[in-house]
Amino acid sequence: MTSPRSETSTNATHGPPGVLRGIREAIPLLGGYIPVAVSFGLVSVQAGFGVLETLAISTLIYAGASQFLFVGMVASGAPLWLVVAMTLLINLRHVVYAPNLAAWLTPSRWWPWLMHGLTDQVFALAHTRLPQLPERQRVGWFLGAALLAWLSWIAGSLLGAVAGEWLTARWPLLGEVMPFALPALFLVLVVPRFTSPRWALALTVCVAAALAFTLNGLANVGIPLAAGLGAFCFFTLRSPRLPGRSR
Repeated sequence: MTSPRSETSTNATHGPPGVLRGIREAIPLLGGYIPVAVSFGLVSVQAGFGVLETLAISTLIYAGASQFLFVGMVASGAPLWLVVAMTLLINLRHVVYAPNLAAWLTPSRWWPWLMHGLTDQVFALAHTRLPQLPERQRVGWFLGAALLAWLSWIAGSLLGAVAGEWLTARWPLLGEVMPFALPALFLVLVVPRFTSPRWALALTVCVAAALAFTLNGLANVGIPLAAGLGAFCFFTLRSPRLPGRSR
């Protein structure tokens, strides 16, 4: 017979606590999401899209860099098939994200729906936190984190579409700072990995290669090449064996 204490403990791992924890731990992401979303809303309106169209793009596509590409290509008159192809090409990175999270996804019919909220930053946070959570909290945690990020992106896009021009006219420096918000957020997520020699070498090689390619005029191809070099270093450098560990 299950004791009341154990039953309470089991119920505590269900939905609401996991959702609230996910929301709380995703709050730092807003510092990068909202400024970039405001920037997108402004760019979208300047490209000729209406406020409702901008909201629809952020709600349905919800893909950061792909959204900027989408509005730019549509505004320039690019054919629809090319717009779709380029948007999908940029989002191919999700093919890498999913297998890396698969080991921590407990059986649930909700995961396919929740994957709409899988962004670069949510992936980085989930990759660290999901293994540390009880299995019963993982769906709720991901729901809370992804939902907060998604809603903040939509809200930022609305603010940019409605008041973006006023904000940048009122505070000109804001227009210079907003594009750096997302790279700064990535930096915050990456820095803790430098505590591991294996990660430190891989990230150093990746950053150095990206910088070298960019300085030599190969910015577009440099990003995937730098990422490939970093991954090569990570998978070829073996972690040191601990004393007494059996082979």
